[in-house]
Amino acid sequence: MVSNYKWWQKAVFYQIYPRSFADGNGDGIGDFKGMIEKLDYLQELGVDAVWLSPHFPSPYVDCGYDISDYENVAPEYGNLDDFKTFLDGLHARGMRLILDLVLNHTSDMHAWFMESRSSKNNPKRDWYIWKPGKGGNPPTNWYSTFGGSAWEYDPTTDEYYYHFFFKEQPDLNWNNPHVKEAMFNAARFWLDMGVDGFRLDAVGTIFEDERYLDHQAKFSQNELLQKEHTAKTDEERKLVMEQWEETFRYQHDLPGVHQIMRELRQVMDEYEDRVLVGETEEISFYGNGSDEIHLNFNFPMMRVDRLSADHVKANQQYRLSHLPGGAWPCNTLGNHDCARMLNQFGDGIHNDAIARQNLVLLLTLKGTPFLYYGEEIGMSDHYLNDVSLFRDTLALPRYAIARDLMHLSEQEAVAVAAQQGRDKCRTPMQWAGDANGGFTPVGVTPWLPVAPNAGQGINVADEQQDDESMLAFYKRLIAFRKAHMVLQTGEFVLDENTPSSLVKYERSSGAEKITVVLNMSAESAQIQNEGYKEILFSANTELKQLNPQTIQLDPFAALLLK
Repeated sequence: MVSNYKWWQKAVFYQIYPRSFADGNGDGIGDFKGMIEKLDYLQELGVDAVWLSPHFPSPYVDCGYDISDYENVAPEYGNLDDFKTFLDGLHARGMRLILDLVLNHTSDMHAWFMESRSSKNNPKRDWYIWKPGKGGNPPTNWYSTFGGSAWEYDPTTDEYYYHFFFKEQPDLNWNNPHVKEAMFNAARFWLDMGVDGFRLDAVGTIFEDERYLDHQAKFSQNELLQKEHTAKTDEERKLVMEQWEETFRYQHDLPGVHQIMRELRQVMDEYEDRVLVGETEEISFYGNGSDEIHLNFNFPMMRVDRLSADHVKANQQYRLSHLPGGAWPCNTLGNHDCARMLNQFGDGIHNDAIARQNLVLLLTLKGTPFLYYGEEIGMSDHYLNDVSLFRDTLALPRYAIARDLMHLSEQEAVAVAAQQGRDKCRTPMQWAGDANGGFTPVGVTPWLPVAPNAGQGINVADEQQDDESMLAFYKRLIAFRKAHMVLQTGEFVLDENTPSSLVKYERSSGAEKITVVLNMSAESAQIQNEGYKEILFSANTELKQLNPQTIQLDPFAALLLK
């Protein structure tokens, strides 16, 4: 029965990157005032829930994922009253809100860490992972995933602390019960305020192998980065990936994390109807299907240069068959850490059609879909051509490697760093066609440059006037999904016998059935009409009526059939 399904199983989620969504006070940085002003836009778009990237106080070394206070709002975004106004505004419009919860680490400016590093006898010393060096070297040869050693020497106490990410992000010691209590209470702080759940950042990195053994990778991190850049064949790329796995084998996805997830789930269950979404593709984080994380992202579907029919079919066959009983799928094709959909999956010729077909796929597969801000107007990556404009700290070491180790020219090194960095997909939301895209007043310098195509029709104001725009398409398809419960909670049966260019599946609930057919190629195709009576929804096709014998599919066509 429909009543057995939770809101988060039926919802369409929409990720907001707060620094880039809407600047309400005219200082060039997105804020809660701006987000509050756009609440009606979110409601009109039709989304059911918002995932808000970190809004907490932060030195912003890692774009807000280095948190210095878990129970407050970054002053550049507003204050707790502004947050509550935003939360209440969402709820009043029938929408929900989940926040980022960063469990693995804090900022080095967090009061806990400042106490911890002050002396070996401080009560919070054991809140982080401290080790003596070995013969003047770090405790192990482990790397930070962002580059360099995972150990930072601190002269105050003549010891090293561990950090999986930047040195400004020291890892918490989750073996300490006081850490667990403090972090769970931080979660309760927001749950008590009415927040509907959390997206859990980097959950796989919470524990390390406590034997602290050196990894046995054959190449240094810089050498692997170079090999990754120059790999030409699938075999070369596979060998590089194997060495990466060896490099980090002792630093992630340790078994102890599942006990923490079970305990956090118990905290969530103290409240009514809340949800945990994990930044992990590991199915093991579903636990037994009802005792760990509610939703884990199907990242393998999006980790390809192009979405093909064969890839989608293989992904769904594997993913759905391996979920434990009671577990619910979760699909996405973009977020703040990767290329935008248009760039990742487009072919340079049919980008608009592919993007529309991708949305049909995302909103009709079984599971909860997550959308990324700006995709609904067709925003694309904006590659910065000046290092001084970079705001993603991760791009700077990539620039240095490209320039100093790969000996690329300045222009080439900047291009590599812009491509590998994350600024490209975090540029301000394009609300209008003016110089700042309606994000902040003209004459104010936005925190990241606005993509120039804002002035070429890729903006909300222009697309609201065009019934054939990407924005109009998003609204129609989201509304269609909302009007057909079968697309939200129906059973899913994949047709495994379709040609390699086609994906075909049925969603069914009782007597209601909808068949989805996608031609994921630039060539026309056809299928037999197996009793289909009507086209309920279509994309990228002029087809209005069905032939009784065969159905013609234009390139990148998407059909929802009755």
